[in-house]
Amino acid sequence: MDFFRKIRAIVWKDLTSEFRTKEMLSAMLIFAFLTIVIFVFAFDPSKALVKEVFPGIIWVSFIFAGILGLNRSFLTEKSNDCIMGLMLCPVDRSAIFFGKMIGNFIFMAIMEIISLPVFAVLFNYRIKFSAVAPLVIIIFLGTLGFIASGTFLAAMSSNTRNSEILLPIILFPLIVPVVLGAVQATAAILNGAPAADWLVWLKIIIAFDAIFLVVPLLLFEYVLEV
Repeated sequence: MDFFRKIRAIVWKDLTSEFRTKEMLSAMLIFAFLTIVIFVFAFDPSKALVKEVFPGIIWVSFIFAGILGLNRSFLTEKSNDCIMGLMLCPVDRSAIFFGKMIGNFIFMAIMEIISLPVFAVLFNYRIKFSAVAPLVIIIFLGTLGFIASGTFLAAMSSNTRNSEILLPIILFPLIVPVVLGAVQATAAILNGAPAADWLVWLKIIIAFDAIFLVVPLLLFEYVLEV
């Protein structure tokens, strides 16, 4: 229970700090909306092609907006020496990881909840009610994998001089499996394909999530001390 209480304290710290300034969340939302506008002008919403590219556009916007949040999650801690304070506290290093990860996940989820309906309206894309539940599952698990791996690598890259440039370089190749699985599963769900078509991709996403929820338990302590 003490472990989870420490995680909750770190999450609460991040939430109160962000909702006081709204810097990271507003930047993520603005970036997502700008991406939407660019794609609306690039693709005619009235054309059938939109149905094919819509899942990819969704995840491209989510990933690029999420990168902004991940970059700031540890840079703010470094600039204020908060990360040193966390390391001096009698808390397991994995609790720091999960606290930061959950905070990043919440910000990402808020951005997705707000931007996804805007996507659907601007692209004139009607999401069937039967697709909502499986779509939520895919977005939840896909986002979890992206945030888990991104938080781990953001902590690692924050110790470098050009961390804002380095994070996308090392993160993008790593998240190919989860992004590919999320895009393919989203496309299958929105196109009304049988469950078997997207369950295969769901298994890949779950495997990716499991890896990056376990690896930080073993390595995050060393990442912080580099």
